[in-house]
Amino acid sequence: MPPFFQEKLKPFLNRTWIRRMLWTAAVLMVLFVAALTSLYGYVASKVPSAEELKKIKNHTASEVYSADGVLLGKYFIYERSNVAYQEISPDLIHALIATEDARFYEHGGIDAVGMLRVLVKSILLRKENSGGGSTISQQLIKNIFPRRRYAFFSLPLNKLREAITAKKLETVFNKEQILTLYLNTVPFGDNAYGIKVAAKRFFDKTPAQLNIQEAAVLVGMLKAPTSYNPRQHAERSKGRRNVVLEQLYKSEYLTQEKADSLKALPLIVHYTVENHHEGLAPYFREQLRQDLVTWCTEHPKEDGTEYNLYTDGLKVYTTIDSRMQRYAEEAVKEHLTILQRQFFEHWKGQVPWGKNKAVISDAMKRSDHYRALKEEGLSEKEILEVFNKSVPMKLFSWSGDKEVTISPIDSIKYYQYFLQAGLLALAPESGYVKAWVGGIEHEYFQYDHVNIHTKRQVGSTFKPIVYASALEQGIAPCERFTDEKKTYEEFDGWSPGNSEEEYGGTYSMEGALTKSVNTVSAELIIRSGIQNTIRLARRMGIESELEPIPSLALGSADVSLMEMVDAYAVFANEGMRNEPVYLMRITDKYDKEIFRYKQPKPKRALSAENSKLLTHMLQNVVNAGTGSSLRTVYGFRGDIAGKTGTTQSQADGWFIGYTPYLVTGVWVGAEDRRVHFRSLALGKGAATALPVWAKFIAKVNKDPAFQSMRNNSFAPLSAAALASLDCASYEEPKRSVWDKLFGRNKKEEKNNKDTGDKKEKPRRGLRGLFRRRE
Repeated sequence: MPPFFQEKLKPFLNRTWIRRMLWTAAVLMVLFVAALTSLYGYVASKVPSAEELKKIKNHTASEVYSADGVLLGKYFIYERSNVAYQEISPDLIHALIATEDARFYEHGGIDAVGMLRVLVKSILLRKENSGGGSTISQQLIKNIFPRRRYAFFSLPLNKLREAITAKKLETVFNKEQILTLYLNTVPFGDNAYGIKVAAKRFFDKTPAQLNIQEAAVLVGMLKAPTSYNPRQHAERSKGRRNVVLEQLYKSEYLTQEKADSLKALPLIVHYTVENHHEGLAPYFREQLRQDLVTWCTEHPKEDGTEYNLYTDGLKVYTTIDSRMQRYAEEAVKEHLTILQRQFFEHWKGQVPWGKNKAVISDAMKRSDHYRALKEEGLSEKEILEVFNKSVPMKLFSWSGDKEVTISPIDSIKYYQYFLQAGLLALAPESGYVKAWVGGIEHEYFQYDHVNIHTKRQVGSTFKPIVYASALEQGIAPCERFTDEKKTYEEFDGWSPGNSEEEYGGTYSMEGALTKSVNTVSAELIIRSGIQNTIRLARRMGIESELEPIPSLALGSADVSLMEMVDAYAVFANEGMRNEPVYLMRITDKYDKEIFRYKQPKPKRALSAENSKLLTHMLQNVVNAGTGSSLRTVYGFRGDIAGKTGTTQSQADGWFIGYTPYLVTGVWVGAEDRRVHFRSLALGKGAATALPVWAKFIAKVNKDPAFQSMRNNSFAPLSAAALASLDCASYEEPKRSVWDKLFGRNKKEEKNNKDTGDKKEKPRRGLRGLFRRRE
């Protein structure tokens, strides 16, 4: 200190209290610096290491793809998908930097100049366009590593932690990588995380397709995603967009003229929401989700941890064909819309369950709402009070959702009217599932009518398996079977009858299957052996319980649509069975393959010759039997084989048909079997399920992508097989001269008419002598 100052300060320094005060200040300063150093060291010890920073990853949705490369849907907790830097619009990068961190390329993670600017402009001058105090790197750290709660000074300690980590981050990643990480992690509200999801959500675009004003809207949302949400607060969002455009001008990314012209544009949003109910194949995706969750637990990563379907960004590749899937969903919608109108008209002024109140009470007890109230400990009386109280809700209808005020119990009654459907299509030569429609609307009806756990009575669709078993046991196709009602005493007096109680004449196997004659099916299963039929069904892929009783021949068993289509694929594939498959491979977020399906060799379930014979018989079902409307009404000309099925009281309608390239099964019925059409004409499989099949295949055939499949033919029968079929399908019973001249033979007329919905007038008198026979 210069002598002059020493002389001047000497009187003060000689004073004891001043010396003490200065010493105290010095000690406090040392302690303060020591405390700051200690605090810095403590916080620095808690920040992620460079190695940990290298392993930064976002919670990324897993994606499901069709065989033709179409994104079917995602599995996520937070909806997020990552993009690379090259997939981001430069306008978006410029808007982000201009608004959030103008000196981004000049600092190393902490911007002291920027912090001073914010202090002056934001706090003292209160200007909105001053920019943020935290750098993009600091914001990224905040997004990835949530702030902690400390006993004291939580905010400054977290800020210090973020600043230290941001500095370290800049030594691990380059600027492009930091920008990409930031845009992939930042939340945009509405459960949209990352720029890829946000661009799709608000503008139905990819990040590369965003124009300047759209990029400005999204960047503007970063300050307050809810307040500046363009869907909820359009004017506020537009104002914030214009602030971003002004920042682009100030940062010399735009001219003043360009910025002004963009500010004058209206705010246009194309809001698109993805959820688990929407998009193609929602029922399939839910089944796949359950399978993938199991797979993740059984196939750990290299480090021993489990994959997380919702956060690890897996890519799942399936056998589904997006075009066929779309056609299948359209076919279900088109026919079920018509069928539902018929059902409403059929029960007009009445309820389908009649006086059976158990239908409604059972449906109530199956509901999630009832189960939740039960878990809360409410009594039955209290639950009924809740169910009888009207509340606002949204109801499904084929003409569009309806906003109504209605009691939950009335909504349950309303939904009991609705007919459901299931459709499954697969390629027989591979077992690849091509289309899967589990119901009519996944948001309202989540019960899947395709998967192996959903079983319904199969009716006459089981008969081809009985006939195949008979052929395998050596019963000749041209053996004659008398159509008469018999009583089988060895089976507790079982006496099967035909659906319309008409009998007489004899059939070949082909004729009996064509007309779906119950008495012949019963005789065949008894002669060929019930256990032999069950063993064949097992080889063909049916795993459901099959009781060893003769009524199995008439379709008394409950079997899933998946199993039945699997079984018919054996006929289509000349007796060889391929297990149905829909998951082909999985890759991780880095596109490294972590699973690939290994196709097992197909197994022989049925001899090739007998499978061809069955296919020939099932072609006749389409040409002249219960499936003939495919020819007469829908105009199909190519090779088709198939079988209809209708269960007791028309509770279930089935049609399983196949072409040389595709096996497709359709089921239609109400959720509760006690709800159904009263009329066979309306409720039979030929009227409920077959039209869905027809509409689906017609759409597939019209698609140029499937042109090569359109004219394929089934493998021809050998000369010996053709000779084994060379007999009359039906021979009428012997009648007296009087009956021949003047009588009526309903049975023969039924077997010679064009089957389906139109009934021929019975022929009488001498004209009956000249009727054409099959």
